[in-house]
Amino acid sequence: MFDFLDVRDRVAWITGGASGIGAATASLFAQAGALVAIADVRQQAADDLANVIAQRGGQAAAIGCDVASRVAVEAAVAQISRELGRLDYLVTCAGVLREGSVQDLSEQDWDVVVDTHLKGTFLCAQAALRMMAPRRYGKMVFVSSGAARGSRGHTAYSSAKGGVESLTRTLALDLGPLNINVNAVAPGYIETDMTRLEAERLGIDFEERKRQRAALTAMNKIGKPEDVAAMAVFLCSERAAYMTGQVISVRCGP
Repeated sequence: MFDFLDVRDRVAWITGGASGIGAATASLFAQAGALVAIADVRQQAADDLANVIAQRGGQAAAIGCDVASRVAVEAAVAQISRELGRLDYLVTCAGVLREGSVQDLSEQDWDVVVDTHLKGTFLCAQAALRMMAPRRYGKMVFVSSGAARGSRGHTAYSSAKGGVESLTRTLALDLGPLNINVNAVAPGYIETDMTRLEAERLGIDFEERKRQRAALTAMNKIGKPEDVAAMAVFLCSERAAYMTGQVISVRCGP
């Protein structure tokens, strides 16, 4: 399977890499033989996952990083250069969720969500580019969401994800001449800590919430973080060399 994808010995930087989709992505890259930089605002969680990967025979560096901070992002890239030597792939999984329609969403919640998803993706892409451009090689995969097309009660989240998809298409045009592919994945409903917390804030039992969402899909099931991770690894492989500027849905139904 992994010989087919051929990401062995490449260096992958995964933001939000300590849990959920990010952790699944970091683990799958490591399983495939890549060297992984796990960046997360929770340093201890990143350390824990890096240790698990090392125990399984992989190589990983743990990096404490708030992607909304240019200083933190620049420090993360410096650590990657120092510890892993180069950067081949960037996968941006860092994210937060704050519910709220335009009538009641606070400015603070808007800023937190947009800064993490959209500004954070921009800052990481800009920093990664400085390592990729001299080698004229790189792959970037941004995690968007089906909510980018609009989602009731998620004004900031949907807006930020819509921005991520526009950024994807624009950077693909700008970076194509440098042999850098830029794509995005747009998951449907995925079982993660984020969706669990969303259910809690809505006052809904998480198992019931999953059943509700599964009933809306074509195959009566919800997604796992590994489903999204598999697409991210594929988009970083040479099997996807002719794909750039694309937003790939990872969802169970239209």
